Order: sequence, then C-alpha cells, then structure tokens
Amino acid sequence: MKPYSLHKCKKILLHVYQLWRKKRGKLMPTQANEIREDLKALQAEIQKKNRSQANFHAHKCQNYLDGALKRSGFQQVRDVVVGLAVALAIAFIIRQCWFELYEIPTGSMRPTFKEQDRLLVSKTNFGINIPFTVKHLYFDPDLAKHSGIIVFSTENMDVHDSDTLYFWIFPGKKQFVKRLMGRPGDTVYFYGGKLYGIDKDGNDISASLQLPDLQKIDHVPMIHFDGSMSLAEPFHSSMGSAYRMAIVHQMNEPVARLTVLGNNRLEGEMLPMPRIHNSNMPPVQNYYELWGIGNFASARIVRKEEIRSFAEKNNISLQDGEFFLELHHHPNLKQLELARDYVGRIRPQFIMSVSIIPLDEDHLKALFDNLYTARFVVKNGYAMRYGPGGPQNLGSHFLTRLEMVPDGTYEYYHGQAYQIKWGGYAQKLPSNHPLQTYSAELVRKFFNYGIEFDKRYAMGSHFETERFGYFRDGDLYLMGAPIFKKAEAALETFVAREKERAVNALVKDSYIPFVDSGPPDMEKIKQAGLLIPPESYLALGDNFAMSADSREFGFVPQGNLRGSPSFIFWPPGPRFGRPVQPWFPWFTIPNMVIWTLALICFVLWFIYHKRHHHLPLKDL
Repeated sequence: MKPYSLHKCKKILLHVYQLWRKKRGKLMPTQANEIREDLKALQAEIQKKNRSQANFHAHKCQNYLDGALKRSGFQQVRDVVVGLAVALAIAFIIRQCWFELYEIPTGSMRPTFKEQDRLLVSKTNFGINIPFTVKHLYFDPDLAKHSGIIVFSTENMDVHDSDTLYFWIFPGKKQFVKRLMGRPGDTVYFYGGKLYGIDKDGNDISASLQLPDLQKIDHVPMIHFDGSMSLAEPFHSSMGSAYRMAIVHQMNEPVARLTVLGNNRLEGEMLPMPRIHNSNMPPVQNYYELWGIGNFASARIVRKEEIRSFAEKNNISLQDGEFFLELHHHPNLKQLELARDYVGRIRPQFIMSVSIIPLDEDHLKALFDNLYTARFVVKNGYAMRYGPGGPQNLGSHFLTRLEMVPDGTYEYYHGQAYQIKWGGYAQKLPSNHPLQTYSAELVRKFFNYGIEFDKRYAMGSHFETERFGYFRDGDLYLMGAPIFKKAEAALETFVAREKERAVNALVKDSYIPFVDSGPPDMEKIKQAGLLIPPESYLALGDNFAMSADSREFGFVPQGNLRGSPSFIFWPPGPRFGRPVQPWFPWFTIPNMVIWTLALICFVLWFIYHKRHHHLPLKDL
C-alpha cells in the first residue's frame, strides 16, 4: 500500500469523520463504535505526528468508505449536484455583485482594450447590484464619471444578438464595455473628433470629456449618415418594389422622415425630439445640424479615373495627382432621391454632398504613418476581418488581396503593423516586412477596406468605409491625425472651392460646404446638442469605426450599469495594469458594504472550518 503523508491522513480522517457523523444513527452500535475508535486512534497518531502509525490507521479508515460508510450512487450524484449548485450560486453572486473576470471579444474599445484582453471588472464602482436583475439595491450617480469605462448588461435594450451562455450552460444577456460620455441631463456636441458639453446645471463639462490621456481617441456622432431606417408604405415604382416612407433613427431615436410624394417629388422633415432636445431651445431645422453631424465627412481614397466625370461636372482640375480623397458630407433634407441602398432596398434617401481633394505623396505617407485597421487574418494571399463579423464566407473578388504577406493574424495601429501571437500578444513587425513597406496602393487598400475588409463597403455612391474626415482648429484630420494643415495650399484651395460651390448653387442651401465651423459655443451646444434623457447614459466605444454603441442601440438605462474594469491582467505589455480612465474613489458606500459582507462571510467560513477541521474533533 502506498504510504500516506500526515496531511493526507488528516484529509482521510476528516472525510470519514463527516460520513460517520451522518450515518452513525443507521449503523449497528458495535459497528459505529468500532469506526469511532479507529478514528480516535488515527487522530491521536496525527497529533503525535507519528506518520507510520497514522498511515496504518488511515488505510484502515479508508476501507470504511468502501464498506459500512459507502455512499449509494444516488448519494454520490446528489452530493456532486448540490456541490456544483452551491459553487455556481456563489460564483454568480460574486460575478454579479463583487467582481468578475472578462475577456474582450471585439476591437470596439481599441486602443484601450484589444481583442483577447483579460480584465478584472469591479461591480461596486457605482452601486450595489441586485443579482440576476438590471436593478440596484443602491446606486450613486456621482460615481459614474465622465470618460470612465462602464460595463453594462444588454438586457431590455435594442441590441442585436444579445443572448449568450454563462459557463456554456446558463442563458443570459451579453455585457458590453464602453466609455461613458454623457450622464443624465448632459447636452453634448461633436466637433473635431471630440465631445463638448454642458451638464444639467449648465456647467461646461468639455474638459472632463477630453482627458489628456485620451487624445488619441476620436468620437464621431453617427455610425452611418442615414442612421438606421424603419420603412413603410411599399409601392411599385419604375425601379421595382419600393418604400414610400423612411423614418431615420439616430441614437435609436426617430429624428427625421423622408417621404416619396409622387411624380419624382420627395420631401424630408425633422421630427419632434422631446427626449433628446432641449425644449427651451428652437427645434433643429436641418438634419446635418444634429449634435454636429455636419462637422464630419465619410471618406475614401479614389484614383483619378474614378472621379473624372465628377471633376468635369464641377470644373475641378485633376492635374494635381493620381489619388484623391473623396468626401461625402451634409445629408440634407432638401436633397433626396429614390434609390437602392447598400442592402438592395429601394427607398428615399439622402443625396450626399461630394467633395474631393488631391493627395500628394506626403499626404499618403502621413496616412501610412497613422494607419490603423481592424484586426485581420491573411490566408492564401487574401485578408479578412478577424473574429465575429468577419466576411469569412465571401468570394475572393470581395476580399482584399495582399500578395507577399505570409498567412497569420495582423493589425495596424498608428502606422505600426503587428502580428498577433498566441493569447492576443502583439509583436511588432520589422521594417522590411511587406506590411511595413510603404506604397500608395497599400495605403489606398487599407484606408478603404481596413475596417470591414469587404470591398463592397467601399464601392458605389453610398460607400461605408467607416473612415471619417473632420476639421479641428483649421486642420483636416483623417484617422486621428492632421493630414492637411490649415496653411497648406491644397487645403486653402479646397476651402475656397467649397465656399464658391455653395455660393454658385442653383438652389439656395442645396449645397453646404465642407469647411471648418469651429468649436461650438455654449449656445450652439444648447441649441443643437444631444440631450441625455433621465436615468440614461451615453456609451461610446473608443474605436468609433468598429463599435456598436449608443449611436446604434441608444442610451444605456441606469439599471443596466454593472461596474467598471479595474485592471488589465493579460497580455503583458505597456497596457498591463489600470486602464486609462478617471480614478474611482475606494471609500464609497458600495465598496464598504460589499467588502464588509465579504469579510463577514470569510470570518464565518474560517470559524466553521476551524471548528470542524481543528483537532481534536468533537465526539472523538
């Protein structure tokens, strides 16, 4: 027989002792007393630290587990089920009310969090959660800080595919991680990739929405210029089956209606927005004025031949280069058409204003130096987006061709290419790697296709590249960097031409120039800003190009807030440790209550454990 250590002997003693206490009433008196005497002898030898004798008695007691104290199959299954149930209940309560470990599934919070990052999430930063509900036993709104990171449940929210399984067994709702950029009563406005705002008392909160550590993070007010559409009144047109009416939703709120009146006439009108617009201010008259939508333009890089007809129509010279930046901007209720959208529906939609600006070699190199993409997989010379949403089943004619790039998983951030290794660890690529070798065509590919890696999103007149251009203090920004400086001749020419086009437009206000409107003042924020409804929060991803957030599903109800990430513990590297966000105070009511309860539970367990595991045992 294998000799047991004293530690193993003690474990056998405790195990047999617990079973003996449960079953001794059902045993014959002589049998119960025999087991008691053997346990007593084993205990004595353990206390004397006599390993050889303890080993002898331990083997003898061990035999009782297959004899007088043997549990039936039902008892064994019952004990396992009860043990698992208790363990899962404790785990769920801890996850709901105290802390949990969380893995980032997508790139919506880049660069703060990347795919496969592991986080420690505190559930007591804002309040005390009621387990298995979207309610709080206690909640302090002042603890939910501007620019802080929040974890929230998608239960009862208009979120696509929100169902999940916990522990691969129990159904539940997904939790999202975003940055809190608006609290109840705040009014916010987007300009220059940043948010400006005032709180419910009229105080300027712009500084708290523009933390110095978050300068590399841009915020854009919409995912698509035409938002999400609800369609009604189908009819037959010359183009086929079409929809007569489209309700435009932004922030998951109805904001405008586009209607086909007949005889090629279309009408657009703003809808009342009592939940998200200050009732003391005049209503917003133009769609593009909503919380700064007109400050942004959807962008792609095109070759000269792709825009030749547009340039001729607008008397624009194409002698300045081979590549041009095409900008679509200012969705205008006065400029509508009945056309087929990118999913094939014929409906009323905006005729976007279009502008172009030449890109010389310096501009293209600046774009390459600031390039960022979604994480992508290269296989057999083609690139596809990594993870959920990637076009895994597309034909090769829709995928991005990357010749000479070895198979693997990659990403760009600020012009540096990385290969993704096991566990999400990112390794810089050397300067001689194909992805680090500059070419104008490589810049065009990654600028146009580098988010979805599906060419269809960058094709046609209603392209969706997820790239946006915007002005900030006179400079024209792309991918978070000032690619065109305000004193640059190309930008000065562009701005002058934009103003001239607006003046020469045949219909007044039919063309709105894409020029710098400057940061908003308080009056502008109040008049055109986005008002955050009561007990609701504006949640935005740090990576606007890949984030499903409040711009899509609307505001996060207060009850859905579950906590905040406190620590990045994988992978090792410069982001390891506390994530970039304001400090949350530790000495708060939620922290003190939950940690005190945890301490009480630990003390009670320790007392119980000491009482039932400390020798000599009761009844021996």
